[in-house]
Amino acid sequence: MGHHEEADVGDLDLGMMWGYWGQLPPPNLVELTQEAERLGFTSVWTAESWGSDAFSPLAYLAAVTEKIQLGTAVAQLAARTPTATAMHALTIDHLSGGRFNLGLGVSGPQVVEGWYGQPSNRPLARTREYVEIIRRVIAREEKVDFQGEHYQHPYTGPGSVGLGKALKPITHPLRRKIPIFIGAEGPKNVTQTAEIADGWFPLYYSPWRQDVYADQLTGASDDFQIAVICPFVVTGPTEAEIAEGLAGIRMMLAFYIGGMGAEGQNYHTKLASRMGLGDAALEIQRKFLAGDQAGAIDAVPASFADEIALVGPPERIKERLSVWRDSPVTTLLIHASDSHGLRTAAELVLEG
Repeated sequence: MGHHEEADVGDLDLGMMWGYWGQLPPPNLVELTQEAERLGFTSVWTAESWGSDAFSPLAYLAAVTEKIQLGTAVAQLAARTPTATAMHALTIDHLSGGRFNLGLGVSGPQVVEGWYGQPSNRPLARTREYVEIIRRVIAREEKVDFQGEHYQHPYTGPGSVGLGKALKPITHPLRRKIPIFIGAEGPKNVTQTAEIADGWFPLYYSPWRQDVYADQLTGASDDFQIAVICPFVVTGPTEAEIAEGLAGIRMMLAFYIGGMGAEGQNYHTKLASRMGLGDAALEIQRKFLAGDQAGAIDAVPASFADEIALVGPPERIKERLSVWRDSPVTTLLIHASDSHGLRTAAELVLEG
């Protein structure tokens, strides 16, 4: 994605994260993206949940930008067949002159089964097949003839009329290999991602606890990308101001660790436990599920929120960036806020 092939070890790229839309589209989508490009951000990313889609904004941004990479973080697997996703990737890659990165993620059972009406079992096997089919479409070396457990081309299962035909894409891809990133949390999923993908989105990453993922990344190639959504909050210098800057991150962690998924089935809770929160992770979930959101937020250690973010006055952020530079992370994804926030991030990360 970035320039890491020839860059010095320790360099970090900056990406701007738009995420998915709320009730309305963001009014400054174009202006802030163009500003990020001017400031030296390497990439801009969009997402989807159950509202706006991840691909359309990138097609729009391709027309008003020149060099910034355009990526999905993430497009949800259940939303489209693998070939439909490959068509989106092929199309936007052409429209942008080869600037597209395809980020994929399974999402949780509530969304997969509730919104998309698709089965949610065996996510790793589904992901592996999905990526393999996309690779074949984009390579365009042969017709797509794939008989997997979850995806079949041509389809011959229940309801088939038996007239399916193996096809190649009509449109020749601009690039025969488009970078694929995968959002992965569980150890098996991260291990598979290192094996089959070009990059990885951790849900949260602490450069102070690199051992949590080290074994799972041993199969990654030398140019494997790790793009981390990193909350970035510039505050005043006092402890109280830094604590206030961490409050929103603790709230986000309480929601993910406590509220995403049913008890015993929350991947976020399990990841938090692996990252050293131990009993605190279970307490956060217990309180959240009991309706005590304030208690759940209080149970999130400020020190953990601090580890996965960059919060504080500029000199503190600069100091803490050295630990990120010494990690395998290649890109910090900063949420789009305003041009001042983007400028500060660029000054500290790219010029620091």
